[in-house]
Amino acid sequence: MTKQINDTFLKAARGEKTDHVPVWYMRQAGRSQPEYREIKEKYSLFEITHQPELCAYVTRLPVEQYNVDAAILYKDIMTPLPAIGMQVEIKSGIGPVIDNPITSLADVEKLGEIHPEEDVPYVLDTIKLLTQEQLSVPLIGFSGAPFTLASYMIEGGPSKNYNKTKAFMYSEPKAWFALMDKLADMIITYVKSQIKAGAKAIQIFDSWVGALNVEDYRYFIKPVMNRIFTELKEENVPLIMFGVGASHLALEWNDLPLDVVGLDWRLPIQQARKMGIHKTVQGNLDPAILLSPWEVIEERAKAILDQGMAEGGYIFNLGHGVFPSVNPATLKKLTSFVHEYSASKLGR
Repeated sequence: MTKQINDTFLKAARGEKTDHVPVWYMRQAGRSQPEYREIKEKYSLFEITHQPELCAYVTRLPVEQYNVDAAILYKDIMTPLPAIGMQVEIKSGIGPVIDNPITSLADVEKLGEIHPEEDVPYVLDTIKLLTQEQLSVPLIGFSGAPFTLASYMIEGGPSKNYNKTKAFMYSEPKAWFALMDKLADMIITYVKSQIKAGAKAIQIFDSWVGALNVEDYRYFIKPVMNRIFTELKEENVPLIMFGVGASHLALEWNDLPLDVVGLDWRLPIQQARKMGIHKTVQGNLDPAILLSPWEVIEERAKAILDQGMAEGGYIFNLGHGVFPSVNPATLKKLTSFVHEYSASKLGR
């Protein structure tokens, strides 16, 4: 039996009226929590995500500590890539490193398909554990988007400028579009399996797509994103899009068949609305503000809430993930503030 009670987040994602503004935080699980740091002394990210009981604990911890309105599955965007033939290693202090980067169409054609029940059963078991037994809020599943995944696959690891990725895109368009199709197939299958296991919403992270201009996004990326969201739309769960440093692409996302446009801190909600974004928006407190005195945090959060509530269809979040140096007590206090301040305004 599913124990889900608080559906405020889902209502807001669908543009329905809510009694308060729902809130969750990207990277709310881990990093800044002492309990998580203790776990990380014993286990790597790989080991945590492969143990459903432990992974479920890390995922639900911020819900219990901060009283947020949604949980997001604790895992890495690289999780599905080994299933299609990429040799991924998460190296401490560096991030994901790939030993067999993509350099040609032949490399793309060698990529296989994902079979989630066989390839990532631990992800599905974690979702079932959380949604059937442990959570009283919706669980957000997620996947990396094709451009961001391709950038790791082509660069062989994290990059500051994505030069190799862009060069591949421009000089090998046939291979590029073949790679986009392979990744779209993987993402659709992977995400559908998360929904089937119990995820009630999906966020697609295109962390690095801000490196592209609008024209290139429209030609090289938007068709594949349209296909992904069109196919996922059939699952009837809210779909969220988010990228960093990609404010110039927000209107492009607004065109896609998705429900929520995630904004980083660079684009004010008011401005997004004036540009013509009338879907639900999510965001967008600069995470660095969480290291400021409470008066500053409250003032900034209030301004963002006022903008978000002006039109409705709004979810409070950060403009990127929680830093490790943020005090968990600050997130708890901020969650209470968002709930109380928005309830006082929306209850009028």
